[in-house]
Order: sequence, then structure tokens, then C-alpha cells
Amino acid sequence: MPEPLEPNQIVRERYIIRRIIGRGGMGSIYLAEDRRLPGRMCALKEVQPDLSLPEELRAQGHEQFYREASVLARLDHPNLPKVSDFFSIEDRDYLVMDFVPGEDLKTMMDKARRKGSFLDQADVLAWASQLADALEYLHDQPQPVIHRDIKPSNLKLTPAGLVKLVDFGLVKQLAPDEMTVTVIQGRGTAHYTPLEQYGGDTGHTDARSDIYAFGATLYHLLTNQPPTEAKQRFLRPDALQAPRQHNPMIDSQVEKAILWAMSLHPDERPQDIQSFRVALLGRILPLIGTVSPARPTFSIYVQTALDRTLIGLATLLLLLATLATLR
Repeated sequence: MPEPLEPNQIVRERYIIRRIIGRGGMGSIYLAEDRRLPGRMCALKEVQPDLSLPEELRAQGHEQFYREASVLARLDHPNLPKVSDFFSIEDRDYLVMDFVPGEDLKTMMDKARRKGSFLDQADVLAWASQLADALEYLHDQPQPVIHRDIKPSNLKLTPAGLVKLVDFGLVKQLAPDEMTVTVIQGRGTAHYTPLEQYGGDTGHTDARSDIYAFGATLYHLLTNQPPTEAKQRFLRPDALQAPRQHNPMIDSQVEKAILWAMSLHPDERPQDIQSFRVALLGRILPLIGTVSPARPTFSIYVQTALDRTLIGLATLLLLLATLATLR
């Protein structure tokens, strides 16, 4: 494997490497300073090819990087780091993004676990609402963008309170009827990866794959326990414990929404981010049915602001009528 970049090394006559801030099987992420904009710090993501792959597949991976990087550079959302540049040097591809200050949510969860406590559910749901905004934006692009690696360590909380979904290493631009080539881009992180993402060139991922990872991420953040991998659950359907078995303080509705999102079959999950958001935050409550343990059905209970207003109005009228009879 090629040697990592060194501190003070200058890349493309523009980016001064300061230090490594992340490392994985396919490359590293560096904190770098932009010489053209003094004082601007950025994250330089380096993608290294798998030299064991045939040259043709490596070439496909390189082309895919340029296609996806050009899509990311057009994205603009407050919960996503802005991509400002992308280029290649020899066999390595580079993606330049805003550097996001703050702690990632996994670090925050680990701190709570070491203290023998859990992250506050209200905080986690507030972060989840922001993540839902980002994913809805990605999935609503003319050609939906699927992140495919949502997990606590890829979510950072800035000092201003913004949650940012970082690390676009596995991002996928979804074309109609296109099958995901996971042998090139990887498969995500096992605890948060749905079954369909393991399919190689026969596995189709779409927005529902991100929804699974979203649910698995919330499971981990609220319980301090990584969820059972989907492959194990396929072999042992009872392997996944309900979140409230780990943390009884979790609201039952939140638990049901998370388990709905983590259904093994994509058709049994929320079909879009908005449906999951509503289930999680209180307007739609999915109830697990008893038709089949392997393929639960969901009853939908809708409680709208109008319902609550009418109930309040009816109560007020009843009170006024009671007072009138007492005069």
C-alpha cells in the first residue's frame, strides 16, 4: 500500500497536510490548509485503489469516483460538508471537503457509556431530525444520492449544534435499474449495513438501505450497544434485542420506529425518509403485527395537530357549558 501523506507535505501545489484525522481500508482523511484561502482548513479524503483488483475494475472505480465527486460538488445543504474540489494524483483519488469541527456522535456515546449512562433521547431525536433533513435532500436529487455508510462515527456535532453527515466514501448516485458494484466501493460498516448491500453486483441499494443504517445508528446511540449484524439476523431472526431491553427509558414509539427501519427486507421498512421521520418523531406509529414474525405488517395510527386542536376545543366548550349550568 502507498505511504500516507506526511505533515507539511503540499498536495497539488495548494493543500498543506497538517495531520491524519481518519484512516480506513481504502485510504485516509487528512486535515489540510488551503494555501489559496489562508486560514481555511479542509478535510482531504484520499481514496486508494485495491491493487489486487483487475486493472479494468480499478479503471471503473476511478471513473465512478469522478462521476460521484462531480455530483457531490453540486450539493449544498447545512447538514452536509461542502465539497470544494476533487482530483487524482497517480493511482490515488482525492476529495476536498469542509473540515467539520466538533465531536462525532460515537465519541459522545462512548463517553456516556463509560459514565454508566445513556445519551438523552431528546438530544438523539433532535440530531435524528437534522440527519433526516440531510438524507431527504440527498434522496430527492434528480438522481438520488445514497450515502451507504451512515453510522455514529460519521455524524459530527459542531459547536453551533449542527449535525453534519461526513465521509462520502461509499456514496452512490442511483441511476434507474442500476446495480451497486460493492466490490469497488466497499460494503459499509457491518453493524449498520442491510442485507442487500452485501450483494456485490447482484445487490440493489436504494433509499431504504440508508433508512436501515439510520435506524441501526439510532439503536446504537440510544442503547450503547451496536445492533446485531443483518447477516446474523438472517440466520437467527431473534438475534436482535429490542432497544428497550438495553435502555428502558427509550420511548416505546421510538423503539417501534427503529425496529421498523431495521426490517431485513427493504419492502418492510419505511419507503422514504419522510415516513420514517414521522414514525420516529410521533405522528405515525407503526405497530408490529402478528401475521408473520419474519415479515411483520404495520398498522398506521395518525395523530395530527388538527386532532389535538379539536380535542382542546371540545374540552373548552364542555367546560364553558358546565359553568353556564352552574349560574
